[in-house]
Amino acid sequence: MPTPSKSNTLLWVSLAFYLIARLCQLFADHLPSLFIVVLHVLPPAIFALVHATRLYRLRGMAVFTALCLGVGGLSESLSLRTGFPFGHYYFTTVMGPKLFQLPVLLVLAYLGIGYCSWVLSLLILGTQPLRNARLITTPLLAALLMLAWDLSMEADWATLDRAWIWTDGGPFYGVPITNFLGWYLTAYLFYQAFALSRYAIPTPPSHDFGQGFWQAPILLYLICALGNLLLPLQPMAPPIVFDPTGKPWQTAHILAATSAISLFLMAPLPILAWLRLSLTSNKSRHPAHLLTRRSRS
Repeated sequence: MPTPSKSNTLLWVSLAFYLIARLCQLFADHLPSLFIVVLHVLPPAIFALVHATRLYRLRGMAVFTALCLGVGGLSESLSLRTGFPFGHYYFTTVMGPKLFQLPVLLVLAYLGIGYCSWVLSLLILGTQPLRNARLITTPLLAALLMLAWDLSMEADWATLDRAWIWTDGGPFYGVPITNFLGWYLTAYLFYQAFALSRYAIPTPPSHDFGQGFWQAPILLYLICALGNLLLPLQPMAPPIVFDPTGKPWQTAHILAATSAISLFLMAPLPILAWLRLSLTSNKSRHPAHLLTRRSRS
């Protein structure tokens, strides 16, 4: 396992590469699409592996990775063949090499944002042991953070970029509502399984690792949200696009919806996690019993 200093370096380097990936969207007409996809997927995945190894040790990191990729990959494969849980769709060549019709990079994409969503849910609800109601509410909130991510980018990647095609279209700019229901279910299942595996095992308090360690996943999720605001500035697609049913959708409307969801749904969640982290850190520096003594003196 890398030393804390090496881990911190890897975390911030991965974060920097992810920021570069979001900026690369502005040059989509000059850069290979697969290169942009790789930069979107690999840095967050590496970030998740390094951060989880420090937080949960190698065993905990392996359990989270296996559940996230296993449940995610199984749901995608099942839906490709049966339409459950997401709906009927297929992948194009945009996301690169496939294994059994499923792009490898697509499965890896679950890991980076999936792990950051889990950490943010811990920070928002508190890092106490996962007991009683927290055993359920933490996975529910983490799944909501994952759903917010999918909701923000789905129409852009599917209807505009055509990384995957919804064969029957759908009311959300060519995307079926079943996709979002299936996404939430899939995320909840692997989060709940991981929560059960961590039952009654406390996550170390924030001050055990330092604020920077906890701030890093907050920043990655926030970069993801704010990066979507750059999409209207990228080389424009045709003003009108058509889903497979022939229904027209205005590109400007899709990009406006992506920006609105990113700004008003995604972005407030890492900001809330940051505020909760700051509050926890202040309490750890000034324990209640010391404040009481000082007030009496």
